[in-house]
Amino acid sequence: MPILDVEVVGPLARSVRKGLVQRLADACGELLDLPQGRTWVRLRFLPVDQYGEHGGVPKDVKPVFVTVLRAAPPTGRSLAREMQALGTAVAKACGRPPENVHVLYEPPGAGRVAFGGRAAPTPGRPRSSRR
Repeated sequence: MPILDVEVVGPLARSVRKGLVQRLADACGELLDLPQGRTWVRLRFLPVDQYGEHGGVPKDVKPVFVTVLRAAPPTGRSLAREMQALGTAVAKACGRPPENVHVLYEPPGAGRVAFGGRAAPTPGRPRSSRR
């Protein structure tokens, strides 16, 4: 059950902003091939004056930052493909160029995060049968 935090820098057209969080959740859930209700997205907007880059921010750059938390994210080439696909899907939904979307994966959540109030099991360790 991944949790995606999406932070959009700068304004978006009203037509793009309307329904954006649902479009993101649907696109990312489909991309990750997960059943409905298993992909969660939190969306935030950051004013341009609260974003900076070393040397100054070019006027045409409007980044989107995506942080992904998964119980057990893929590794190697699978991770690289997933990161690129997520970046492309988020860029399309936000109306931003893919090169302005930055995807960061958190360390695996298994063993340290409770998704839906239930601890994600550590890989290789069976779930407890106690309730």
